[in-house]
Amino acid sequence: MDEKDTIHQFMDKVKAYEKGEKLDLSSGEDLSIGVMNLIAIEEHLFYTYNKTEDAKFLDLLTEVREMRKSLFKKIVKEGEGEVWCTSKHLLAASMRIMEVGTKALTKGERSEAEDLFKKSYQLYNMFWALNLGLMDTKEMGIDHKEKAEEIEFISEDKKPKKSGSTSIFDKLGTIIEKAVNCCKE
Repeated sequence: MDEKDTIHQFMDKVKAYEKGEKLDLSSGEDLSIGVMNLIAIEEHLFYTYNKTEDAKFLDLLTEVREMRKSLFKKIVKEGEGEVWCTSKHLLAASMRIMEVGTKALTKGERSEAEDLFKKSYQLYNMFWALNLGLMDTKEMGIDHKEKAEEIEFISEDKKPKKSGSTSIFDKLGTIIEKAVNCCKE
């Protein structure tokens, strides 16, 4: 199967999501934000233990970690390779970058905040693309040695085109926005 066929298969999968019912991930999205916060609590307990050397913080960290793992299983399925760990780090990075963006916004650094928010959202979209099965680099025909800007995508009229300044993050964001309706109750 050549690269064009694999890209067409990927886009067909996306079109199937678009034609059918919108995915209702509102609970999953809420849970993913909750998991982000549990990861942050784990980090704070780690630092608090090291600053105080009080073992109760390790006990709390263990309890929070177990809770995070059990809730994470509801939105991340054990997959090939290190999908579980990658998913956790995508959420953690998204959360931390969002927090830095919020601080920049508070300081009046609007363009810096906008850039950080965009990056945070790109990581969050990548988390969902990975866990919805929309991001399979083999299926997408991505050569890992290529730069994201050089990846070919299929345009609306189904003719191959170079993505130009559109990155894989932008494409994933568009796909996730079309596939997910977070406001569906």
